[in-house]
Amino acid sequence: MLVRDAMSTLALTLGPAHTLRQAARLMSARRVGAAIVLDTDTSGLGILTERDILNSIGADQNPDLETVGAHTTNNVVFAAPTWTLEEAAAAMTHGGFRHLVVLDGTGPVGIVSVRDIIRCWTPAHRRTHELAG
Repeated sequence: MLVRDAMSTLALTLGPAHTLRQAARLMSARRVGAAIVLDTDTSGLGILTERDILNSIGADQNPDLETVGAHTTNNVVFAAPTWTLEEAAAAMTHGGFRHLVVLDGTGPVGIVSVRDIIRCWTPAHRRTHELAG
């Protein structure tokens, strides 16, 4: 199975000027643990995770004043839609993270998480997927 079969294509995208509270509300409403951060001024691409927000609050920073841009991970490991789930899992394990931004030739096309991969590897889900395909 490939990353494109597991990834979420409706990824949440934030700008660097969003506050962490705004990011947390949007992530909570969408029930996602990560968001793509797109800085149109610098053409930069990063990721903000729930752990980034947790670390900021744990450091007594004000989520109404802290911006997404100040907490974005910019040295992101990207996945291609054609990677196998094994390749994605290996990259996550090696890097110690739970989400990969998925890029194709035109830019970000989604996010794949550990949870997405586990769902695909679970026998009940695999049977449902095979019946639908």
